Formats: sequence, structure tokens, C-alpha cells
Amino acid sequence: MLFTDDGLTYPLAPLFKLSGHSVLAVFSSCSADSQMMCMWMCCISVCVCVCVCCATVSAAVPCLFLTEAEVEKITAVLLKSHSGEFDLESILFLKFRGLGIHDLGCVGECMNLERLDLSGNNIVNLAPLSSLRLLSVLNLSANRISNLEPLHSCENLQNLNLAGNIISSIDNLLCLQSLRKLESIRLNDNTYNYSNPVCRNVSYRTLILDMFPTVKVLDGERVVGRGSDLYQLCKDIDDTIKAGLYKNGQLVEHQDCKPWVEETFWEIKRSNNAIVEEAYKQFNDILHECRLLNNRATHAISQSERSMSLKKQPKQYAI
Repeated sequence: MLFTDDGLTYPLAPLFKLSGHSVLAVFSSCSADSQMMCMWMCCISVCVCVCVCCATVSAAVPCLFLTEAEVEKITAVLLKSHSGEFDLESILFLKFRGLGIHDLGCVGECMNLERLDLSGNNIVNLAPLSSLRLLSVLNLSANRISNLEPLHSCENLQNLNLAGNIISSIDNLLCLQSLRKLESIRLNDNTYNYSNPVCRNVSYRTLILDMFPTVKVLDGERVVGRGSDLYQLCKDIDDTIKAGLYKNGQLVEHQDCKPWVEETFWEIKRSNNAIVEEAYKQFNDILHECRLLNNRATHAISQSERSMSLKKQPKQYAI
């Protein structure tokens, strides 16, 4: 049986339409070679529809359609087409963001999966994720998740994003205490306005940090390690401003206030290295220029304010 495409003849071979989003293949028999070719097409194709039909009348190979209903479920074909891998155990990274997925299907067969993004779907059941023991980064934001029990076996999980779900109680998070490598957890995301009912608890942050002693980053804010002091300082400033601790339009000063850093903190330590010395010199020159610009800007601002105040004064006329 012969098939033609653009005037060319291909004996006993599938006819591919590679110009659009669909791939059509017609085989001459239901042999093992034909079925293998069918699987190969499903793996390499990023098409929306794949149809494989037997050319004989007596035996017909069932047609395979990737319809919208099947996109909502993760299948082997979907996994292979997104990753480009023939073997599910070879897949290390997957991103299924905003596809309307509600059934995780066979994603648990990707035993070596390390990073998985399932944000913006309709996922409720996480059971298929229980077999992903090498998973280190998991994004489940913007779904409909309330039960986190299947994640307790993901022993290598380090980064977990659960913002935008329906986790209502701290008790729902108890199952994650076995994750000794968990360093970052997010239940609230102000950038996308994602949250969980549990975040309304006034003691939410304290409870989470007590429950997960290994966590260094909570809701995108570093709470332990380098940079945590700066986060805490900014938070204290925000809390002070929000509290409205003003008297006659000015912030109340406390007598026992201490400098944030020691007096010698900003002093540049000298070095015998000529390259380092030259870098210090250039840095001091730039710092001097910045100070000069700051003085000029301050002077210009004061002059502008003075001229504006003079304009507002009523004109006086002498008779």
C-alpha cells in the first residue's frame, strides 16, 4: 500500500502532517512494528490529536484521540510529549501549569522526578505523588487541596508551595513533620493574592515555625540564616508604622534606642593586596561622588520648596 505526500511516495510508511498541530498516520497492518511506530509518534508529537487506523478492513487498530477531557488527566502520552522522554523513569522535571488537570493519573510512575509544577489546576487528590521519593521541589499553588497525607512519604522534599488552596487548619500540616529536609514552605502569596484559610490564624507564623524547625523560608520571607535579620527589621518597621505610633505628626522616640550596628561597622578594613587597595580607592571615590550628588540634590530641593512657599504668600502692594 502506497502513501503520497507533496508528490513523494513512501511505501508502507505513515503519512505525517507536520505543518499543523495534528499528526495523521495510516498503517498497512496491525503488526508489532506498526504498534511500535504508533507509540513513537505519541512520544515525540506535541499534537492535540493523533489518529492511527489499520488499513485493512478485517482488523482495525483503535483510534487514539487526545481530547480536552483527557488533558484533565495525566497520562503516559501526556508525560512523554511534555518531557520528550520515552521512559517515564527518565523524567526529572515536569511543568503542567494551568491545564485544568484534576486527576494526577500515572505521574507517580516518574520515580526519579525531582521538580514538579502543578500550579493553577483543579487537583484535589495527591495520592499519586506518594511514590515520588526523590521529589525536591513541588508547586501545588492555586488548586483545591485540603488533604496533604500523601506528601509525608516525599522524604527529599525541600521546597513546597501550597498557596491558594483550602487548607483550613494547622492539623492538616501535621503529616508534613516527617519531612526533615523541608526548608521552604509557602501557604500565603501576596504577589498573586493566594492564601489558605489557616493563614487567618493570628498565631499562624509562630505555629508553623515551631512545627517545622528546619524551615528557613516561610511565605517567601527568610526567617533563619543570612538575611533573616533584615526581613525582621523591615517587618518591625512596617508594624511600627501600621500601629500609628505618632504624636503630633511625629514618631515617638524611645530613650533606650540603640544603634542598629556598631560604630566601626562601616569602617573599611585595609589590606596588603594591591588589587584590593585599588578597589577600595575606587569605591571611596564613587562614595564621595554620591555624597556630593546627595548634597546638590538636597540643596535643589530646599530651593524649590522655598520658591514654592514664596509663591503661595499673598502679594502685598504699597500705596
